[in-house]
Amino acid sequence: MDLFSYSQEQKPSGRLLADRMRPASLDEYIGQEHIIGPGKLLRRAIEADQVSSILLYGPPGCGKTTLAHIISNHTQAEFVRLNAVDASVKDVREVIEKAQNDKAFYGTKTILFLDEVHRFNSSRQDALLPAVEKGTIIFIGATTENPFHYVNGALMSRSTLFQLEPLNKEHSLSAMRRALEDREKGLGFMKLKVDEDALQHIATMANGDIRRALNALELAVLTTPPLEDGTIHVTLVVAEESIRRPLVKADESTQYDVLSAFHKSIRGSSDAAVFWFLYAVEKLGMDPMTFIRRLIAASSEDIGLANPQAMVQAVSALQAYRNNGWPEARLNIVQAILFAVESPKSNGVTMAIDKAMMAIEEVRSAEVPLHLRDTHYKGAVKLGHEGYKYPHNYPGHYVKQQYLPDSISKRIFYEATEQGNEAKIRHNQELRRR
Repeated sequence: MDLFSYSQEQKPSGRLLADRMRPASLDEYIGQEHIIGPGKLLRRAIEADQVSSILLYGPPGCGKTTLAHIISNHTQAEFVRLNAVDASVKDVREVIEKAQNDKAFYGTKTILFLDEVHRFNSSRQDALLPAVEKGTIIFIGATTENPFHYVNGALMSRSTLFQLEPLNKEHSLSAMRRALEDREKGLGFMKLKVDEDALQHIATMANGDIRRALNALELAVLTTPPLEDGTIHVTLVVAEESIRRPLVKADESTQYDVLSAFHKSIRGSSDAAVFWFLYAVEKLGMDPMTFIRRLIAASSEDIGLANPQAMVQAVSALQAYRNNGWPEARLNIVQAILFAVESPKSNGVTMAIDKAMMAIEEVRSAEVPLHLRDTHYKGAVKLGHEGYKYPHNYPGHYVKQQYLPDSISKRIFYEATEQGNEAKIRHNQELRRR
């Protein structure tokens, strides 16, 4: 038996395995125990047929559409599904108009499930608002993108957000084993022998996407010739041919998240900082320059004068990347990253900027003290521009005098920490302030 001899009549319902095995009840649903486990809010709402407007947010294959399918099975309401990719404002208005009539004449509720709601532009989302506000429709949206970036604030505020977590290898294994045992909807009606290492490989490569795991399992089964006794034997080799390493999706939200993780890791983990950098460039295809720029910023924001060489390393990595390109400059960039992470940390530069900016906002105008004003012209002394003490003429090349405007003359903006090189700076500051 091969892929072409496996007829639609032989295949239960003539549908793909992933579609046939889609759970029809909460008891069949795999994962997301944090929102639909026993006693959880969403489970109680579904079982009581009291679902209000909600947003389901999570990665592909985590069960958003399946959850909407289960809601449709449990509700007495009219359930309408639209896909934002091809649905228009006209389609939405037709659903709303019919919902108004059903509610007025029959007292029937309408649930509108909008898949891939992030693909709906702002104007099309606005068309939903009045109906959601009035309760004409109960809105269920599903999205793989961060809804705070792609869903109108007004629609967000009228919906309860449920974040679905990525599924894992064990979830995929559970789904595949269920499919192999199920004679009505799955592959249990066939004479199969599927090696454990084959299942493990598919589950690993599916990366938590149950749909992808089931599609790969079905492909492996349908493309494997039967043995003499009619058994279809799915080995690890067959499994490896049936599923490839997935391309990682790098939307704008993901890129910002990875860049954020990289910067935060610079403050505390060499391993994580190197991982996020290489993952972003090698797996997501992001530009190394983006991370070098962030590294240069972090060298002042998070390290500063505690180790001024961090900035030198970061700028050198920038120069190496410009001269050598990728992947040759990978060594130089990672070296600079590791140097930054392992350097003593200080946010003194950042705090100095923040305090100085606050002072700038407070003062109406800053008058330069007379002794600091320019004296390189005739008549400066007559105007009182004198009294400046030249520090190099004093012990330690320092002399105490006023440098700030009168209104903020006692303010301190930069306070060195006791980290690294700043410990010496702090000691000098304390001596000067006596």
